[in-house]
Amino acid sequence: MAAVQQQQAMQKNTLYVGGLADEVNESILHAAFIPFGDIKDVKTPLDQANQKHRSFGFVTFLEREDASAAMDNMDGAELYGRVLTVNYALPEKIKGGEQGWAAHPLWADADTWFERQQQEKEMLKLQAENKAAMETAEELHRKKLAQDRQGEMEEDTETKDDPMARAEADALSHGDA
Repeated sequence: MAAVQQQQAMQKNTLYVGGLADEVNESILHAAFIPFGDIKDVKTPLDQANQKHRSFGFVTFLEREDASAAMDNMDGAELYGRVLTVNYALPEKIKGGEQGWAAHPLWADADTWFERQQQEKEMLKLQAENKAAMETAEELHRKKLAQDRQGEMEEDTETKDDPMARAEADALSHGDA
């Protein structure tokens, strides 16, 4: 709890300064804010691609009142031809969501990972079973169709080989004519 209060107290001492001109460096930023009180730290995060600051910085004062006075006086002020935006800085967020990756041990998600792996295996097994059942059903259907066709051929063959069936078929066909 004390760490949280200390962090919140620190946040009230740290100001976000946006809209910095390219010429502004940490020394110039320090010089612009020193009239308001003792400064603990000045940071201007660098863009990794071009090694220049990303047009914003952070100024941390030793006293909250000094940070408040600096914010009241410097928000909307001009520095090197650019209008500054000055607010209390938000707490730094650790990558990886609300708690951050650093707040969780590496194995914290192991149970859910294993669960997902098991579900994927089960799904693949069910899909394989369904595919096998469909193939079996299609094969049975093909066999039945082949048997039906074979049965029709056998009936035709029986009619041709059986003289009585041939005579009956002839009589029926002559009777229609």
